[in-house]
Amino acid sequence: MRILATGTEGYVGSLLAGVLAGGNHDVVGVDTGFYADGELYPSASGHTSLRKDIRDLDLGDFEGVDAVVHLAELSNDPLGQLLPEITHEVNHHGSVRMADLAREAGVERFVYASSCSVYGVADQDVVDEESPVNPQTAYAVCKTLVERDVKPLATDDFSPTFLRYATAYGASPRMRFDVVLNNLCGLAWTLGEIRMESDGTPWRPLVHVLDMCGAVGAVLAAPRDQVHNEVFNVGAPGANFMIRDIAEIVGNVFPGCEITIGASSPDNRSYRVSFDKIHGVLPEYTCEWDPRRGAEQLLEVFGRVGLTAEDFKSRKFTRLKQIEHLLAAGAIDESFHWVNGRR
Repeated sequence: MRILATGTEGYVGSLLAGVLAGGNHDVVGVDTGFYADGELYPSASGHTSLRKDIRDLDLGDFEGVDAVVHLAELSNDPLGQLLPEITHEVNHHGSVRMADLAREAGVERFVYASSCSVYGVADQDVVDEESPVNPQTAYAVCKTLVERDVKPLATDDFSPTFLRYATAYGASPRMRFDVVLNNLCGLAWTLGEIRMESDGTPWRPLVHVLDMCGAVGAVLAAPRDQVHNEVFNVGAPGANFMIRDIAEIVGNVFPGCEITIGASSPDNRSYRVSFDKIHGVLPEYTCEWDPRRGAEQLLEVFGRVGLTAEDFKSRKFTRLKQIEHLLAAGAIDESFHWVNGRR
């Protein structure tokens, strides 16, 4: 299968490209290069790449493509709030335009990386794919809008699938320290302590970055009628944790780490998610990782690469800091386009 995958120089995409190429797929990557500085360790190649903003893709880029896997958006919540109108331009309008182009070009499958953040502040004890969405940020709002606008594009010849990922964690060549478990592990490694800025009571679902890649592979391998225009929450059964419980898991993995709990936070997002649907519809899909194993992986990687406090705190591994740096340096303009074609 020839697959066009966007965001292949990002946290998930840098692993996904290798996973798909290893599955005998012909992978063409697309990435604008915002995070080219943020390599924690060398990534495997095995695919060709286009250095393009998704807003600049044209019909010819989809020629001969069997499936699109779309990851490349402005992520995460703090970055989405930096310039919300640009977040909507890229994440909402840019993603729907991509789906339109893919359908026009005759692409059969379109896998969209959505997010469990669409549930926001949940009224239900546990939410599933039929639960109301309640997005709290521009990033999450855009996810709901892309789902809304791409679903009607489905035809007998164009089959979209929407993967609502839990909060990611785990090691990646294009590392991120602005997601909760990775951040806590970085604090434990560099400071020997975890100083939590909240009371840790909000709930978050978690999924390892390699299990995220596995979900894409499972969807692409599944019979079309099983995944056609379907939404799936992606994570291991029961993989919902209070943030303070995640801190305790990390503290038990990193030797001598002390944990301190803060006050309640104004961030009221809290939700627990059911992952029954994806494991029922796609029983061959299994999640191989849990948070403790993920923390152990990060402990090993930090030791191997010699992670320093300077690197941990740097812009290279935090999306908001990196974009703010590119804006301040005049490398990108306020529409997030490279200045003078610079990359």
